[in-house]
Amino acid sequence: MKDEPIRWAPAISERGSMLRVIGVKDVWELYSDVPKRLILKEPPAVGFGHQLSEEELRRLWNSYMREVRAFTDPPPFMGGGWCPHMVPALVDEVLRRGEFYTAYTPYQPEINQGLLQALFEYQSLMADLLEMDVVNASMYDGSTATAEAVLMAMRVTRRHRIVVSEALHPEYMETLRTWLMGPGAELVAAPLAEDGRLDMGGLEELVTRDTAALVVPNPNFFGELDDNMEAYADLAHKRGALFITVVEPLSLGLVKPPGSYGADIAVGEGQPLGLGMNYGGPGLGIFAVRWERRLVRQMPGRLIGMTRTADGERAFTMILQTREQHIRRERATSNITTNEALMAVAAAVYLTMLGANGLRRLARSIWLRSHYLARRLDELPGVAAPRPSELDFFKEFVAVFDKPYEEVHRFLLEKGVLGGLPLSRYWPSRSRESLFCTTEVHSRDDIDLLVDLIAEALGAR
Repeated sequence: MKDEPIRWAPAISERGSMLRVIGVKDVWELYSDVPKRLILKEPPAVGFGHQLSEEELRRLWNSYMREVRAFTDPPPFMGGGWCPHMVPALVDEVLRRGEFYTAYTPYQPEINQGLLQALFEYQSLMADLLEMDVVNASMYDGSTATAEAVLMAMRVTRRHRIVVSEALHPEYMETLRTWLMGPGAELVAAPLAEDGRLDMGGLEELVTRDTAALVVPNPNFFGELDDNMEAYADLAHKRGALFITVVEPLSLGLVKPPGSYGADIAVGEGQPLGLGMNYGGPGLGIFAVRWERRLVRQMPGRLIGMTRTADGERAFTMILQTREQHIRRERATSNITTNEALMAVAAAVYLTMLGANGLRRLARSIWLRSHYLARRLDELPGVAAPRPSELDFFKEFVAVFDKPYEEVHRFLLEKGVLGGLPLSRYWPSRSRESLFCTTEVHSRDDIDLLVDLIAEALGAR
């Protein structure tokens, strides 16, 4: 007798009756509008040859999970814009409330006053953090928020030239290239000078009168902080372009916020604000503008405002929703079709718990840890790391090795430690460089262990 597992897939077993109810004899009738030349003659050679039962799926999943290595002790040191941070238990506890956890895009938003108030609080907290006037709620992640900002700048200025710092995250740059293929924009990379800042001489030539936006990250992909942001903003404005800055939110506990140096649009990734790593997502796209009617009217996404009801009670409502699913249709400023409201709520809870003083203390703690690691690495023979000089880098930094870093990286993995990000994955010529990340979750012992293992890998001990 053949051992046939119980499928527990009632929808499949009832397919025939479902087709009869809708008056269809065969499932392929549902695809009658598809050209026959596009329909496969036989099923593709994928999967396991039959539908798996729940128990089979569970066993398969567990077998895969046994191969997954979780780096928790010590936490990973890999940089690249997605670093480990502590997520207070209260953040997850609030998110588990059904009112937040199951809420999707609010098409009849005013009926959900609790969610609207939470999003309004998120906007208010982020506006204070960024020192920007208007913040939306909310966008997918940092890369798409950057792309939305560039498209917005093109609409506002009616220009198509975009100048971007070459130190922008390479994946953000790839997103820009993809999103700008349709509009036919000209994407120009601005080179860095030896001090890590943009080369002002070259920038003067690149930012022309037909430039829509100048995009500069601070800190940049390599963790380097730039104190020349006012000059970039002035140059952009002198040429009639918008100045877009890409921020790391926790760094704003130590460095100037974008509103203080004249940014027109501020974007960034909100993952550090209580979201966790989550295998790379979901994230939270930060998007803010200064108060100017032409900028606010062209913002993508939605804005939540506070008002009064006819009875004089406080209420919250959507005051701007320029999405294609709503009233704007083909004139929509964005084609975002879902939202990151749950992540925005998490960020609001996280920032409320920290407060202004807590944020400053956290930022300084991260700064001290990353500088301690850089100093320890620079003391090793065969390694060169940045030497601390005031606020020269935050959370992430590049270390240069005398041998290909991938060799060191594999050694660390064998020892159960996830080291820095090999930059050769983005730039093959930079095979001896690695991007390290250190945050509040890394103890001094964790950092010392990493340094000792790197020394062992290099044969220094």
